[in-house]
Amino acid sequence: MPLNAQALSQALDEPLTVHRTLCRREAPAFQKAARSPDDLVVACTQESRLFTELAAQTEGSVPLDVRPIRFVNIRETGGWGREAAASTPKMAALLALARLPDPDPVPTVTYKSQGRLLVIGPLEAAERVAQTLADVLDVSVLAAAAGSAGNSGMQARRFPVLAGRVLSLTGWLGAFKLKREVGNPIDLDLCTRCNACVAACPEGAIGLDYQVDLAACKSHRLCVEKCEVAGAINFARSPVEHADDFDLVLDLRASPAFTQHAPPQGYWHIKPGADPSALLAAVVALRDAVGEFEKPKFFNYRASVCAHARNTTVGCNACVEVCSASAITGDAKRQQITVNPHLCVGCGACTTVCPTGALAFAYPRAPDQGVRVKTLLSAYARAGGKQAALLLHSQEAGSALINDLGRAAVLDKTVRGVPARVLPLAVWHTASVGLEVWLTALAQGASQVWVLMTGAEAPQYRDAVRAQMNVAQAIMTGLGFSGQHLPLIEVRDARDLPALDAALSAPPAQTVAKAASFGVQADKRTALEFALDHLMQHAPTATVAGAAVPLPAASPLGTVVVNADTCTLCLSCVSACPAGALQDNPDRPQLRFIEKNCVQCGLCVTTCPENALTLQPRLLLGSERTRARVINEAQPYQCVRCSKPFGTLKGIEAMLGKLSGHAMFRGDALERLKMCGDIHTNPNETRITDL
Repeated sequence: MPLNAQALSQALDEPLTVHRTLCRREAPAFQKAARSPDDLVVACTQESRLFTELAAQTEGSVPLDVRPIRFVNIRETGGWGREAAASTPKMAALLALARLPDPDPVPTVTYKSQGRLLVIGPLEAAERVAQTLADVLDVSVLAAAAGSAGNSGMQARRFPVLAGRVLSLTGWLGAFKLKREVGNPIDLDLCTRCNACVAACPEGAIGLDYQVDLAACKSHRLCVEKCEVAGAINFARSPVEHADDFDLVLDLRASPAFTQHAPPQGYWHIKPGADPSALLAAVVALRDAVGEFEKPKFFNYRASVCAHARNTTVGCNACVEVCSASAITGDAKRQQITVNPHLCVGCGACTTVCPTGALAFAYPRAPDQGVRVKTLLSAYARAGGKQAALLLHSQEAGSALINDLGRAAVLDKTVRGVPARVLPLAVWHTASVGLEVWLTALAQGASQVWVLMTGAEAPQYRDAVRAQMNVAQAIMTGLGFSGQHLPLIEVRDARDLPALDAALSAPPAQTVAKAASFGVQADKRTALEFALDHLMQHAPTATVAGAAVPLPAASPLGTVVVNADTCTLCLSCVSACPAGALQDNPDRPQLRFIEKNCVQCGLCVTTCPENALTLQPRLLLGSERTRARVINEAQPYQCVRCSKPFGTLKGIEAMLGKLSGHAMFRGDALERLKMCGDIHTNPNETRITDL
């Protein structure tokens, strides 16, 4: 692997020494660095465990909780490959990224588990697993497929065995609630497991789970006679609903209790016939699932800018639809959504599809992610790199694939490896980074922004990211930037490495002539505007004010088209708009619109009683998008008594037409509707002030 120490030192503005065997013969050099209070970055992830142990054992070294070691991979990501000799700028960028401090801590979500485990499944299999966990957990078994063959339980009562039909299972680690209906004739609490009923039943309808298979039972009731002393069998017993609390759930049934892509923390589903290693992994995890646990609170929510609902009318439902953990629910009455932090798994897809920024990813925040992107791109450019391509990938599966590609480039000369211009960047989840970060990276000089998905992501995440990338690509193409700027790369495992190798070999796309110096802003819409302004300012083709770039339906940018023939200027859309894009004019019957503010949530469309509004996704060019413009106006209606304008001509005429045939509005009553609120024809009648 070629290393140019002089070039790297110059790019990073600090002296660097190249070591070839730092984990072996040159270990004293590492120990010397471990004693220094300065930041310590080691360009080797393979031996991270060895270096960590060596630092802990070095006398006088700075404690790891005070100054942690930062590890970075510059070998598989660029040092191994056909373009290794040209990878110095990338190595400088990756080293600069590794020096960044950790982002500020975020609030946490706490789980408390006392070890109360519920194992659901065929009794024989459930009890077998329960035996491996009963020494550390408080295990209960819920027998599935009551009375069926092969559902035999143990004779010894080693842990509680529950029965009944599962009505619902809800909750999360430390807070699962099981609701079940118990209606089987045999009461397991009274049953002594003497097996007399099993032997007496002529149909074999009672198994060694001590439950009656009612479909096979022919009502001989010999079992009742045999159980007279214990009194555990009663065919006249009415079904009773029970509720039980558990901290952990192991589900061994064919169909899981939770069908969403990301089940709750504390729930494991291992279907019959699954790879035994899956069950072993679940058992190992369950044995450690007692105590208090924390995870980051992955999101921030601002209800004030949420476009979910207004006046019980639902508009934007994107976050609810994309969530793979069923952690988000809408509430039209409260005009907002609710996110359950215990169910949230931190994918961040909701923040990517949120058009307003009401939901923002907090671990790390978009500005923190933007600092990482800017650090990579600026260090790469300072070191002489050209046409940078940013490759966003997951920390586990994505990193493994990139490492596999780097190793393959050493062993197979037909494999190119990670090109010199490709800058890998691990993110918490590939769906957590969206439009504002992508466009800011392109404004900062990136030629392309690629997202690598490995098949572990929920299908709706892939679709949502692709839809948002299509929006970003439409913007770049519409502004005259040639090439493919935002490809989505889908690779499942090492068998698809040739496809990954080919995808990363794609030609660069056209980028801005001048890189932006700003970073990603905390507010999503502000960050988006910064990026759009820079891209429009430096577009290859001159932008014409008033012209517009058509965008796909997933766009958070666009306009509202008004049908002037049907719009009565009732202005219900103004009160429904959560972003202040639609406005009235207190002096004239006008509907005004600020396109920059529009988030294309559709609340105005669903609220309009005349169905006069439609959305049009687009990017309007020029300063006109920031100014209020009139999109409809009408002739005012004047009071028939004093000539004071108090409504629109179209609106009053429409009202008069609808009410003219009503028995309550005839003669003088209908005429009074033509008068403003200042006119009193009868002191006892109600004053009409708002039409």
